[in-house]
Amino acid sequence: MKIVLEMMRDLSRLDDPQAAAVMYAQRLRESGFFPAEERLSISRRNLQAPFYRITRSSRWTEQVDPWQNTDRLPLLSSGLLSGLIYSNEPAIIDDLPARLDDRDPAIEYLRGFQLMIALPQFEHGEALNMIVVLVRDAKSFPMDRVPMILWMANLWGRAVYNLVLRKELEKSHVELTGAHGRLQAVNAVLDRELQVVGDIQQSLLPRSLPEIPGLELAASYRTSQRAGGDYYDLFDCGDGCWGMLIADVSGHGAPAAVIMAVTHAIAHLHPGRGVPPGELLAFVNSTLARRYTVENGSFVTAFYGSYNTTTRKLRYARAGHNPPRLLRDGKVSELEGKGALPLGVSRDAEYTECVESLQKCDLLLLHTDGITEARNANGEMFGTDRVDQAMSSGAPTAQGCVDRMLNQLREFTGDRLPVDDQTLLAVAVK
Repeated sequence: MKIVLEMMRDLSRLDDPQAAAVMYAQRLRESGFFPAEERLSISRRNLQAPFYRITRSSRWTEQVDPWQNTDRLPLLSSGLLSGLIYSNEPAIIDDLPARLDDRDPAIEYLRGFQLMIALPQFEHGEALNMIVVLVRDAKSFPMDRVPMILWMANLWGRAVYNLVLRKELEKSHVELTGAHGRLQAVNAVLDRELQVVGDIQQSLLPRSLPEIPGLELAASYRTSQRAGGDYYDLFDCGDGCWGMLIADVSGHGAPAAVIMAVTHAIAHLHPGRGVPPGELLAFVNSTLARRYTVENGSFVTAFYGSYNTTTRKLRYARAGHNPPRLLRDGKVSELEGKGALPLGVSRDAEYTECVESLQKCDLLLLHTDGITEARNANGEMFGTDRVDQAMSSGAPTAQGCVDRMLNQLREFTGDRLPVDDQTLLAVAVK
């Protein structure tokens, strides 16, 4: 027992399995507890019968690290040692010469010895490794120590195997830490890139809302990611007319932001000023479908209205977008009108126009579906009823409407991040 305790104490000071194995063999030789002229270690780990490797030999002048240099170890097939290690049993052979065949692939290691003791080292019940003790004079070996030697061999084998696992875990940790660091660096670059995309996208929105005679405007824009696909804009069409556009690109993130930027550019490229809403939507649709969305399946829902400050008439057309809400005399309704296909789906789509005469104290709310489809922790949607409640629960001012809407959204969703972009454009008639 003293020998085992001393070896365990020595093992606790080592963290390299190769050094531990060398120390084990040396201590056994010095103790005299395990007398043998030669020792072999063989392994069938990751091999199929009848193959095995010689992993250690006391006659080798240079010991090979079996965990680092497996390809340098002798790979043998069949023969006496193959039969022993695949038997999963210990063996004592005291007439070794009679059991040998000159054609045995391990004959050079076994010739000249009378006694062989094979001690399996088990992993999950299988003898993946084996220590082979070779003695010239069988009478000189203390047979009563064989059970203790078998126990020590397995105890030591498990201890060394734990060192192997620890080294592998340390190596994996280093690799994972390095990979994590590289991933963090990549994510940081991507995050900066998305931030730039988001900044560019924000620059496409109105820097400030224009002063339009007879109207009060307020807006809110929130993306679900660094960049998004919502878009709103206001156009000075001349002769007291102003265009109001709100759009929502399918999808989220950078791809949607790209299509949003393209939509912005197309809307600003129309050669005429103050063109009818249906004509503007048709122009944007045709350009998108012909050049940008046909291959990637993207589309854009949109509402565009042209307001005349003199007549207070709003001409509008809708491309698959949810209808704006209108608060009048304390009641909320939606602007009527047939909605056509979203932009970018069919290049020949047509967009029917409608006209609404707005009145003093009317409150018009344009919004994207990220508002109505926002969900709480129970999966319930915000819905149009809550939109209408927020509109009608206070004074019909544009900024008051936006503030009430955002407050109710926060109370409804709590700390949940939006899964879709959320845009509001409120218009109050003074």
